[in-house]
Amino acid sequence: MRRRTRVKFCGLTRPADVDAAVAAGVDALGFVLWPGSRRVVDEARLAELAARVPAFVTRVGLFVDAEPAWVARCAPHLDLLQYHGNESPATCAAGPGPWIKALRMRDGLDLAAAADAYRGAQALLLDAYRPGVPGGTGETFDWSRIPASLKKPVILAGGLSAANAAAAITAVAPFALDVSGGIEAAPGIKDASRMAAFMAAVNDGDSRA
Repeated sequence: MRRRTRVKFCGLTRPADVDAAVAAGVDALGFVLWPGSRRVVDEARLAELAARVPAFVTRVGLFVDAEPAWVARCAPHLDLLQYHGNESPATCAAGPGPWIKALRMRDGLDLAAAADAYRGAQALLLDAYRPGVPGGTGETFDWSRIPASLKKPVILAGGLSAANAAAAITAVAPFALDVSGGIEAAPGIKDASRMAAFMAAVNDGDSRA
């Protein structure tokens, strides 16, 4: 049976981009709720954008070491919580919904131990590491560091675009790919043609897997 790699477009800020992403066939949409990001949306914009998302497309909220009250306020507009900071397993588990944990692939990170520690996560999102930057670096990392025996589904992030999506699928066979900058005209401004090209590249990679 042919595998199908799921796709999450992250950093949506405009209604037109939500519509274009859904039309392209994306599986999940990510909304950045961390004020340090150039792609951040406030609660009102989150509600507006989330209301446009149809059934069977997952609405994901990205948080970075957020206060529990802020997560709780945003949760009614979301289907999945993405913890992208230094949150402990207990903090993640105490949140108001199902969750995934992002891990930055710094040197010495023991992925097997992290998967065990965050056993309550629906998946692990693996991103490139740059000191002081919790995500959105636009950089890839050494995909060979991901063990095939990892006990959690892998969402691969970091420097992805239509140019390398198929290669990522061949190399890693992830459950999903997560892309932000690789489908943008500018930070937070998505490009419909790049979104469509990314989905085509994923389909191409799946056809080879």
